[in-house]
Amino acid sequence: QVQLVESGGGLVEAGGSLKLSCAASGSMFSINTMGWYRQAPGKQRELVATVTTGGTTSYTDSVKGRFTISSDNAKSTVNLQMNSLKPEDTAVYYCYARPLFKSGWGIDYWGKGTLVTVSS
Repeated sequence: QVQLVESGGGLVEAGGSLKLSCAASGSMFSINTMGWYRQAPGKQRELVATVTTGGTTSYTDSVKGRFTISSDNAKSTVNLQMNSLKPEDTAVYYCYARPLFKSGWGIDYWGKGTLVTVSS
C-alpha cells in the first residue's frame, strides 16, 4: 500500500508564497501520476496540478504562471510551490497518487490534506 502525508499549509497574506510537500511511502513501483487537488468550502474538488513519472506536468488555468509542481527521489516526493497567492486559492489541498497496472488504472491514494488560507 501507499501512504501520503502532506505538509506546508498555513495562513498567508495575499501575494505571499507557500510550498506544499507530499511524502510518499510504501509500494510506489506502480505509481504513474502524482499531483494535487484542492477543495474550497462549498466548492467542487478541483485538480490543481499533476506530474507523471515521465516528467510531464499540467496545471489548471487559474494557477498557471503562479504554481509549480515538482518531484524528486524517484517520484516519492512531490512539491507544489505556490506564489502570488490569492484569497481564491484558499482550500484544503490534497496530495494524490495514481497507480497504473498492466490491466489498467488502479484506485487513487489520497493524503489527509493540508489547509491553505490566504487573507486579503
